[in-house]
Amino acid sequence: QVQLVESGGGLVQAGGSLRLSCVVSGRTSSSLALGWFRQAPGKEREFVAGISWITYYADPVKGRFTISRDNAKSTGYLQMNSLKPEDTAVYYCAAGTISRRDDLSNGRKYDYWGQGTQVTVSS
Repeated sequence: QVQLVESGGGLVQAGGSLRLSCVVSGRTSSSLALGWFRQAPGKEREFVAGISWITYYADPVKGRFTISRDNAKSTGYLQMNSLKPEDTAVYYCAAGTISRRDDLSNGRKYDYWGQGTQVTVSS
């Protein structure tokens, strides 16, 4: 069974930065694509970024967020810079066997999910 544990969320002022981490256990993480999704209060979950053999970003975060992974540490990261109040949400890490770039943004293609970490950006 694959388990994902996120960390790194918190409260930050607008314009600030945070780095989220996602530790993957139970399976060789390098064989899995990793994705980050977020859900704000009263809104649907939305795709943020994904990484497999390529990286893929949602338009609202392009140029501000960077997704990466360290397979030796079985850990994925989401570096978030120039944060805005509208980035406030619970951020979830997800993993799955995904090969197509367009599938990285589809939450239904992921098999495993973390518990989420809260990111709050104050204005």
